[in-house]
Amino acid sequence: MTDRLAAVVLAAGMGTRMKSELPKVLHPVAGKPMIDWVLDAAGSIGADPVVVVTAPGQDAVRKAVAGRAASAVQEQPLGTGDAVKPARQALAPMTDGTVIVLYGDTPMITAATLSRMVEARRGPDAPAVVVLGFEPADPALYGRLVLGADHSLERIVEARDAGPVEREIRLCNGGVMAIDAAVLFGMLDAIGNANVKGEYYLTDIVGIARERDRRCAVVTCSPIETMGVDSRAGLAAAEAAMQARLRAAAMDDGVTLVAPETVFLCHDTRLGRDVTVHPHVVFGPGVTVADGVEIRSFSHLEGATVATGAIVGPYARLRPGADIGAGAHIGNFVEIKNATVGPGAKANHLTYVGDARVGAGANLGAGTITCNYDGFAKHRTDIGAGAFIGSNSALVAPVAIGDGAIVGAGSTVTRDVPADALAVVRGEDRIVPGGAARFRSRRANPGKD
Repeated sequence: MTDRLAAVVLAAGMGTRMKSELPKVLHPVAGKPMIDWVLDAAGSIGADPVVVVTAPGQDAVRKAVAGRAASAVQEQPLGTGDAVKPARQALAPMTDGTVIVLYGDTPMITAATLSRMVEARRGPDAPAVVVLGFEPADPALYGRLVLGADHSLERIVEARDAGPVEREIRLCNGGVMAIDAAVLFGMLDAIGNANVKGEYYLTDIVGIARERDRRCAVVTCSPIETMGVDSRAGLAAAEAAMQARLRAAAMDDGVTLVAPETVFLCHDTRLGRDVTVHPHVVFGPGVTVADGVEIRSFSHLEGATVATGAIVGPYARLRPGADIGAGAHIGNFVEIKNATVGPGAKANHLTYVGDARVGAGANLGAGTITCNYDGFAKHRTDIGAGAFIGSNSALVAPVAIGDGAIVGAGSTVTRDVPADALAVVRGEDRIVPGGAARFRSRRANPGKD
């Protein structure tokens, strides 16, 4: 037996219960399409080639997996046994080794479990088929795995066909199989469709293998890994399971999640050691947080980088392109977009910084706004190191504030401010003694002056 390994991912299901224009396997879990989780697991164990089997109209799925997997089309929905057959041409060069059959709507499957299945297939007794098994809390609707005295797999009995003794079996069929490539398509061709639905069931190859005096085996996993998604409720359940996995991994890596169940991570969230994340924080795609950072409650981060020792939040929003320097403070109701905030700089409250550079140690007062959009194009603002921007100031880009410069509160700055200069741009104060009383009188007695 060689170590050659290939994978077939079945993704032809239409997902009608999702009630969506988006193909089922492209619905995201933790920010990544379900099928990508499956392809990642297959790729992690070295499967090559990988073939994704789709339905005729699923161009979106084929486009999504292009570059990662070959595609094949199941012309008619004739069952799982038939669904593997379109991969025959792509797998023709494999005359031995192992083909692992997966499902595009099972994002919780892990590379570790697939590796154990492949190792079992490569074991000294070389089983023709290795089936993934699990023990659910309620096995009522699942096919049962019937084991022999030697713990080999004798057959798979569908729930509707199970007798009283078989219904007592707790070990159920998880769907995934690792199959001897040398006999895979010969066994598929032997599958019949003499059943109520007139379909070809992949599970029948266990019986076919046993008829040909080939051993079959079972590898077990957590029920979580076999979770399939065929509805919005199922998608929510998969999201909850994936979030629990990502949170556990983060805490294992040295992250403090004060209230883990309220923190939502993305598939590519990277959190350093001694990061503290307070309740109700959401991480969108593309976030990297260095060691010792504190993310306070009700903050939302996406496409952002946060350097060592920075503090973000509460109620902060970091949008794509936000690059927060070491020790910087991004406070409550502050939004950063496509901007670099230098080490030690502070924007503690009620501030918008977009398309800008904020130098090291600069301080942006409450209500500071970089006016980056003129209705046609975005323009940049450059704020120098150690600059001080007074509260409620508007910096109309393109504009530069030099190192150490001060902008007085309430200013609207439209021209560059040199280093160490003081800029105060306000309308002239006008105070009219008694003016307020006269105004109220006119309002109360219209027509009288």
